[in-house]
Amino acid sequence: MTKAADVRKLVDHPIIDADGHFVEIGPVLEEELLTYLEDAGGRQMRDRYLSGVGKPFDTSTVLSDRDSPSVKQNWRSMPSWWGWQTKNTYDRATAHLPKLMYERMDELGIDFMLVYPSTVLGLLDVEDGEVAGALSHAANRWLASIFAPYKDRMAVGGIIPMNTPQVGIAAIEHAVSLGLKTTIMASYVRRYLGEKPANGPQAYRLDAYGIDSEYDYDPFWAKCVEVGIAPLVHGSHQRERISRSVSSYVYNHIGGLATAHESLAKSLFLGGVTRRFPELRVGFLEGGVSWACSLYADLIGHWSKRNGKAIHDLDPDRLDVDALMGFVKKYGDEKVLGSIDKIRQHFAKPAARPAQLDEFSRAVIEKVEDIRDLFVPNFFFGCEADDPLVAWAFADKVNPMGAKLRAMIGSDISHWDVVDMTEPVEEAYEMVEHGQITADNFRDFTFSNPVELHAGMNPKFFEGTVVEKQAAAVLARGAK
Repeated sequence: MTKAADVRKLVDHPIIDADGHFVEIGPVLEEELLTYLEDAGGRQMRDRYLSGVGKPFDTSTVLSDRDSPSVKQNWRSMPSWWGWQTKNTYDRATAHLPKLMYERMDELGIDFMLVYPSTVLGLLDVEDGEVAGALSHAANRWLASIFAPYKDRMAVGGIIPMNTPQVGIAAIEHAVSLGLKTTIMASYVRRYLGEKPANGPQAYRLDAYGIDSEYDYDPFWAKCVEVGIAPLVHGSHQRERISRSVSSYVYNHIGGLATAHESLAKSLFLGGVTRRFPELRVGFLEGGVSWACSLYADLIGHWSKRNGKAIHDLDPDRLDVDALMGFVKKYGDEKVLGSIDKIRQHFAKPAARPAQLDEFSRAVIEKVEDIRDLFVPNFFFGCEADDPLVAWAFADKVNPMGAKLRAMIGSDISHWDVVDMTEPVEEAYEMVEHGQITADNFRDFTFSNPVELHAGMNPKFFEGTVVEKQAAAVLARGAK
């Protein structure tokens, strides 16, 4: 009997882990990928993959080239190294073996787990769209196969490359054909700028699929709604930020997921995606929720000062130059008074004007409540169990308009930050014991919010699972 199991007995609702992880066994995965690529596109497709940059990510060997002069020449970020547990062999075996993970669910205090791959997330960096699509088909076919026997208590997520909307659509259609009900994508895709220089890397920007995107991703969001899959995001800026470190993964990792998630959420919101697709639910995994609380408040603060009406109060052409110059003449010092004509010309020059004055126009924000209604129901946030700032999500006396953001427990089981797989549920419940959140908040955190994320887009998501009846009750309650 574990403390996690004790917690599960203590509460009157199931516990759903919104973000557990499985660590692929490298040789098995590689064989699956290469076999599929050769079947789909012949040896040429296989060779294009092998000669490219994106590969399954192995934290044990990722440091093998860190002595290269190119590390500092190109300021290559220190990657995640030594990312899997080695002290606890039982947990390490659990990370690799779906059957063992399934058998341990009660011990972990978890009724149902959304489980996502680990090393194949590196394939989301493949820049060749055709190869990226084929790799996602290969990885997802394998994941669907090995987790099929455990679908009453586990749902594995497939990977969705987002090189273009069409690549994403093809991948999500294929995932659905395999029976997958949840998927994961990166929070951005690189877009290269100008010509590649003779020496050094080519400049690029990050496209976050919404505002200023190179493509119209609306067909992809429409496809998500059509097939009932909430797109989940697992991406980080730890390799992209100007302030990245070449020597410290910890430096790069702290805040790396949160900033990537914030960029995407801003892009989707200001790009009007949640306005055009009110049914769409987007989940941001492993970045916590504090960034979202801040973003939500910041959007409200900026809109109140820079909305389509208020922005006219800042229009330089509306300045009463004569009245201003009256104050200048009365209170200006000797140097100011000696430049009266130049100062007048400075204030009277015509303003440069943007193409669109109302930067909230894509989201069609007419009142402050619109921000709440286009943000709170649409975005969900995977939080690790030991994150004390989870309480901010439920702080309705702090969050504007009494909002409670949709935080969800994401155990991150199988990764380096989970020292003991039996601890996450116990750690999460400590927030109740310490008075940081209420029992009702804990229910939302560990059950209701994950249900609303997935079943909110696909009411049949939990059919045939051990939480089917309880999940249906949550949906029925929300429909009233």
